Amino acid sequence: MFELDVNLPERLRPLAWMIGRWEGAGVVGYPTIESVNFGQEVECRHDGRNFLEWHSHTWLLDQETGEKLRPLSTELGFWRPGEDGRDVELLLAHPTGIIEIYYGKMEPAKVELKTDSVVRSPLAKEYNAGSRLYGLVESQLFWVMDMAAMGQELQSHVSAQLKRVG
Repeated sequence: MFELDVNLPERLRPLAWMIGRWEGAGVVGYPTIESVNFGQEVECRHDGRNFLEWHSHTWLLDQETGEKLRPLSTELGFWRPGEDGRDVELLLAHPTGIIEIYYGKMEPAKVELKTDSVVRSPLAKEYNAGSRLYGLVESQLFWVMDMAAMGQELQSHVSAQLKRVG
């Protein structure tokens, strides 16, 4: 069971359920790639200031044994809730040359976001927009992402189910 840190700034309290280390698995697919299973580890932490730090790693799983095969993606970022207790930003940087700024709304144990802007380096693949939904369901972190990229409209791209560890 998750206990709320009494030293957590007031504006972070709607996101307190995200704090911790999470592990699990999901599925990634898109019209331009074959669907595969992946493993994921997320660490979400705070240092007393008005944001949460987000660090995610994913890796390809062997479809038969479930063993780790190779790294897939990494994202580093910050959750920045507004003072109103409902607005939130998620700033993410990826080693693939993409930086995303998401904006959305928080509800108890749920966050829904859409990209406000996407910046791509000259060497990055085409990526135009995304939307994400995070939720706490029966003590597990569920999340989904839709993506518009590679000439495709916004559509389902990735989903995962993670359990709190540690």
